[in-house]
Amino acid sequence: MALRDRAYTVLITDVDNTLFDWFHVWHATFRAMLDQIIAISGFSEAELLPEIRKIHQQHGTSEYAFLIEAMPSLRRRFPHDNLLEVFKPAIEAFRFVRRRELKLYDGVADTLRKLKEQGVLIVAYTESQSFYTSYRFRKLNLDGLVDYLYSPPDHDFPEGQSLLSIRSKPASEYSLSHTVHRNTPKDELKPNPELLLDIIETLGARKQDVLYVGDSRVKDVAMAQDAGVSDVLAEYGSSHLKEEYQLLVNVTHWTDEDVQREKLIGDREVSPTHTLKNSYSELLQLFQFEEFRMNK
Repeated sequence: MALRDRAYTVLITDVDNTLFDWFHVWHATFRAMLDQIIAISGFSEAELLPEIRKIHQQHGTSEYAFLIEAMPSLRRRFPHDNLLEVFKPAIEAFRFVRRRELKLYDGVADTLRKLKEQGVLIVAYTESQSFYTSYRFRKLNLDGLVDYLYSPPDHDFPEGQSLLSIRSKPASEYSLSHTVHRNTPKDELKPNPELLLDIIETLGARKQDVLYVGDSRVKDVAMAQDAGVSDVLAEYGSSHLKEEYQLLVNVTHWTDEDVQREKLIGDREVSPTHTLKNSYSELLQLFQFEEFRMNK
């Protein structure tokens, strides 16, 4: 039954593990690539993981696209070879699994379409960097369903490389055609209620008209509550198998300081105001929405 006390005109949604299963895609693709790297190089997983984590930390992401070229152990083992050619099977394994596994959660596309038809302003806010987020938005057909996308700026590229140099198609094939893509300030992370309020102000919206949904109690729910914005927990997106999650922990881009910061944040008791138990589509059952009109 829909809550009748108000009608929301703006939906701000987290992306990873809210619109799609980021962790599953990351684990499946990284595992496929890593297995091939091990098979080709002869190094053990235990030898490679610390090196990978160091590279991820240097670039602030666990999705670093230039990982193979950046690994000193691989360069030492194949000093005169093109690493991209040597490890082409690893790259192809990654891409094959990504094509197979990258998909929206059930109900997400239909829900966003129905909200769009009602004139609701739809905004996505993610901590994944622009390069990787933009790719997923295009492949998941979110370009145009979402009006605005906010994400951090990209990491630096390896010396002698740039976005243009690594692209084989026209720039229009890589950028979003309809969704407006904006960068959040560098090193500004969730849960920062001021950043959320800045986004709302930039949109010309009022915080009382905004509904925020995300899968993390400490990053999404707490941030929305601290900003005075109605919060919804996407509970279906928060469960991961312990054994699989350990691989991410072993190669995470988080520094020791980041881990300590997350621990301090995690010590806070956060109770969501509303919860989506099984599906994103529950938004339509729980809340009323109406057409967005810019606040003047």
